[in-house]
Amino acid sequence: MSKIDPSLFSGLPSAQPGEACPRCGAALQLRHGKHGAFLGCSAYPDCDYLRPLKVIEHDDDVEKPLEGSVCPLCGHTLAIRKGRYGLFIGCSHYPACHYVADINDQGNGDPACPVCSKGHLVARTSRYGKRFYACDAYPGCRYIINDKPVAKTCPDCGFGILTERKGRLCCPQKGCGYQQ
Repeated sequence: MSKIDPSLFSGLPSAQPGEACPRCGAALQLRHGKHGAFLGCSAYPDCDYLRPLKVIEHDDDVEKPLEGSVCPLCGHTLAIRKGRYGLFIGCSHYPACHYVADINDQGNGDPACPVCSKGHLVARTSRYGKRFYACDAYPGCRYIINDKPVAKTCPDCGFGILTERKGRLCCPQKGCGYQQ
């Protein structure tokens, strides 16, 4: 019989021997699942209480607070955050405030949609990280382009926008070959 307690070297906090289940009063045991270790009730089929060992916090995704910037919704400071689709600007008071801004937005005016004339072409990022421009009146208008739009009309066909492609202005309308 070994004199060393194996729970000292497991790297995980173990349940204290006297700790009881808050639902039924039975002892809690250290269990292992596909997502890691957790504490579960020893009277499992009758009581399904479990508690994770790690506490999940929302502050892990905060990269850097932006000094001098204020959230327009709640007044707290804004921060550069890391999310599922890359970096973005969000409120530092996250669970209470859900303000989000695009990190690539320079604040210049978005050109009007040439198809519906109701919405504007705004920059979006796909789940693969590719940039595209789509109408913000989305369910009603599904216009989308890959190149950056410029708010100038085409002199040849009169289409509402031109696109910036390889340093030149081009007409995105099919059949029109205008380039500047």
